[in-house]
Formats: sequence, C-alpha cells, structure tokens
Amino acid sequence: MKLSVEISMYPLKDEYIPSIQAFIDRLNRHQDLQVITNTMSTQVFGDYELVMEVLKREMRTSYEKYGRAIFVCKFIEGNLAPEVGDG
Repeated sequence: MKLSVEISMYPLKDEYIPSIQAFIDRLNRHQDLQVITNTMSTQVFGDYELVMEVLKREMRTSYEKYGRAIFVCKFIEGNLAPEVGDG
C-alpha cells in the first residue's frame, strides 16, 4: 500500500529553522521515499510501512536533539505525488 503525508514541524523555540531543516534533510536521505518541500510543509510519498517507520524515527530524533516541537500531519492512502513536469 502507498501512502501520502503532508507534515509541518513547529519547534517550540526561538531558533526554529535549524531543527526544521535537519528534519527535512533526514527525510531526504531515505532514497525509497519521494520528499517534496515548500514554504508551508513537506510532503512524503512511499510505501506505507516505510513512510510510517521513517516518520516515527525522524520525529523521535528531532525531539531528542532539539526538544519540544509540534508536528501537524495529514495522511491519505495512495501515492498523490505530482507527476514530473506538473506545475
């Protein structure tokens, strides 16, 4: 099963950009996922089990390294990644 996720991270600290960028960078290291980032959120597409495992691990890493943060997520079954050349 494929999964599409839109995720936004809101660190509860004044210096928030480094922790957001580190989270996005770690997501991008997973070659079997498609990750698209814009100014509002990051979208992650891939196999359900892999997406959930990666998010679980990388969210925990963010908490351990940077402290409190809010993650707002939307999940939908299927691969809703835009086709190359769309937009």
